[in-house]
Amino acid sequence: MSTYHASHAWVGGRVQHNVRIDIAGDRITGVTVNADRSGEALHGLVLPGFANSHSHAFHRALRGRTHGDRGSFWTWRELMYQVAGRLDPDSYFTLATAVYGEMALAGITSVGEFHYLHHGPDGVPYADPNAMGHALIAAAREAGIRITLLDAVYLTASVEGKPLEGVQRRFGDGGYDGWFHRFEQLRGGDGVRIGAALHSVRAAPADGMATFAQRTDGLPVHVHLSEQPAENEACQAVHGCSPAELLDAMGVWRPTTTAVHATHLSAADIEILGDEQYVCFCPTTERDLADGIGPARALADAGAILTLGSDSHAVIDIFEEARGVELDERLATRQRGHFTAAELLTAATSAGHASLGWADAGEIAAGKRADLVAVSLDSVRTAGTDPAGLIFAATAADVTDVIVDGRRIVAEGRHRSIDVPAALRDAIAGVFS
Repeated sequence: MSTYHASHAWVGGRVQHNVRIDIAGDRITGVTVNADRSGEALHGLVLPGFANSHSHAFHRALRGRTHGDRGSFWTWRELMYQVAGRLDPDSYFTLATAVYGEMALAGITSVGEFHYLHHGPDGVPYADPNAMGHALIAAAREAGIRITLLDAVYLTASVEGKPLEGVQRRFGDGGYDGWFHRFEQLRGGDGVRIGAALHSVRAAPADGMATFAQRTDGLPVHVHLSEQPAENEACQAVHGCSPAELLDAMGVWRPTTTAVHATHLSAADIEILGDEQYVCFCPTTERDLADGIGPARALADAGAILTLGSDSHAVIDIFEEARGVELDERLATRQRGHFTAAELLTAATSAGHASLGWADAGEIAAGKRADLVAVSLDSVRTAGTDPAGLIFAATAADVTDVIVDGRRIVAEGRHRSIDVPAALRDAIAGVFS
């Protein structure tokens, strides 16, 4: 048994005061508001753990390196492919451990890892065909956070069916049956869920989508959707419909499916995704790659369930992703006040966890997973801020303490088992050496 006392905590969709939180094992067993002080104090505002619903761990090595000569999506992609070609299971474990350590410092307790870096640099499988996925699982455990490994189908280089070449050969399994044969060998476990992904309509041929959807029914399934207009145009030219419409016709949209990005959508696309479909927004990556601003408010109004991800890890800061949904909407509409703090925190916590298969996480409530994130109210960013509006002021740097499944992972702003800055520096230097 552990007992914590929070002067301020986010309980039941709002800030409550003098909250006692009782924990046994990995579960919250009791939450008492206006309680007498007892147990260990957690200072600042205590929030549920954050979910990072969309991650490509190896992209973290690109931060700050893709802006030469101003940069474009294509120069970014070329460097991304260079990094993808240099990793093996050992170096990927080292890099991902550091990246997940950075996530822990940011208050992230679950990550959805959209994984397509499957095989050796020449496309030949490792002796363990899931060696790279197993490296990611081991890295999350080392860093102390949960992982949903979203193993991706990546079979072609274009909607037209152009074959994979160069480093892309690492991504492919020859066909849907080859992917499924490898995929079915993956196993979940303590702190691990196994999910699936269709990389995109560019990389997943339409003729296998329906069977894929049947084989993965009930699992968390994520799909890159309409990230760029060119994707929509190619899909329209080949299939006579939008990517969202194609996936709808193939039965991919199910209660456990998440559309990632959903940036360039028609009214018909919004209607399809509005039927309580999860949609993951990654505002900092959309800005970094100049992809555009997605219709967040229209999707939410239609009934979609918004979640958040840091995707390429231009930054790892769920506060910034949450703010970005609201602030980008303001830029697009020239109006303020599209999302409340409660809506943004739901996207960052309970909705995000549910989209990753952790429906028992993301709330400070009895019976839920014991994930707690303490955020300072005394930093230069947050001093004087109303705790109810902290989502609009704090950054990842203000996270002081993180508890995951009842275990303290971060204390006083430091990871308890990893020197995260040094681990990142050494891992990334190894990639580029």
